[in-house]
Amino acid sequence: MELQKLLINGFRLKEELENFASFGRTENKGVTRLSLSKPDILARNYFCSCCESLGMSVRFDDMGNIYATLKGASDAPPIVMGSHLDSVKKGGRFDGTLGVLAALEVVRTLVDHQIKPRVPITIVNFTNEEGARFDPAMMSSGVIAGKFNKREILQKKDKEGITFEQALQSSGYEGSIENRLKEAAAYLELHIEQGPVLESESLDIGIVEGVVGMVCYGIEVIGESNHAGTTPMRMRKDPLFATNDLITELREKLGKLDDQLVYTMGEMNVTPNIHTVIPNKVVFSLEARHKDEEVIRKVEEIIAELPAIVGDCSVKAEKRWSRDTVWFDKKLCDHMENSTQSLGYSYKKMFSGAGHDAQFIASFIPSVMIFAPSKNGQSHCEAEFTSYEEYTKAANVLLDTVVSLIK
Repeated sequence: MELQKLLINGFRLKEELENFASFGRTENKGVTRLSLSKPDILARNYFCSCCESLGMSVRFDDMGNIYATLKGASDAPPIVMGSHLDSVKKGGRFDGTLGVLAALEVVRTLVDHQIKPRVPITIVNFTNEEGARFDPAMMSSGVIAGKFNKREILQKKDKEGITFEQALQSSGYEGSIENRLKEAAAYLELHIEQGPVLESESLDIGIVEGVVGMVCYGIEVIGESNHAGTTPMRMRKDPLFATNDLITELREKLGKLDDQLVYTMGEMNVTPNIHTVIPNKVVFSLEARHKDEEVIRKVEEIIAELPAIVGDCSVKAEKRWSRDTVWFDKKLCDHMENSTQSLGYSYKKMFSGAGHDAQFIASFIPSVMIFAPSKNGQSHCEAEFTSYEEYTKAANVLLDTVVSLIK
């Protein structure tokens, strides 16, 4: 059988997705599998046993990342695939897990057909990608990519006051820093889209060219508290009313920049937050995302030009953080596009609006991502769903791309 004609065993992949959904299953067929929790450790144990049964060697690094490697004909840098097994609270069965299990199915298919790869093939499970238990998200891939300080990360605490270091040490998955992913020929990550684009356009595959840049500001509006019943409207300095005017102005201006710009005001704190008291302070967030750095620059210009006084209330904007657009490796994107075409699947090139481990790994290893459609664009919820046909096609593209790299 020619290598390029290989197809994964979709029924086997479906069965494994169901097996892993049992680790932290929720009443509504979702998953709660917080990083290094008991359900996560059970999933990790099962994953390692699956890999070892294929003759793969398994090791862990100092951040708890798991690497399972199928030996190649040479000791050249490996082809790496993977994602994460942890979830948010009451999350879905596919986010992250599909990427790990599709990678496992690729290796199983190669073993089934007694194909010895030219170079080693490694599957990676990154620790605490979601950031749902320990903040920030993509914590461990960020440390090995030099984006986060390990000492600071180890001291991050969950809601029970347990540090990441304590959870890691008690998990049995703390390994050596020498085991970290350092070099590879390529990193490929399959993921559900977590958005509605592919489904709305009736497309099978998303070839991900990169992860959009983003910026986040906190905007503070200061007014004056007073009695809600005795203060005439004309004499009030109400920061919530002023905030409403600011949001209207921001929506009008940001909406004219670019139709691919997305922006969110997802956080708002009103002080003192009592119905009988006029507020004296409002702080709200403004986050914007776009692949073009020039569009992000224009967003920041609009924020910088906000008036200092609105409705007798003072306005101050403070930049919290930003992230540059990450572009994935063009040659790998081309490989993936050729594989998708050879399989006869419909597709589009696109950018990810969500963050993924691949964006950090891309800083030192050529990387690419592939998206499978998400029903109704839903993710990070129990209703998250990708059909058997959809994830099988995505896994076939992953397999075909790997095959093209190991010839």
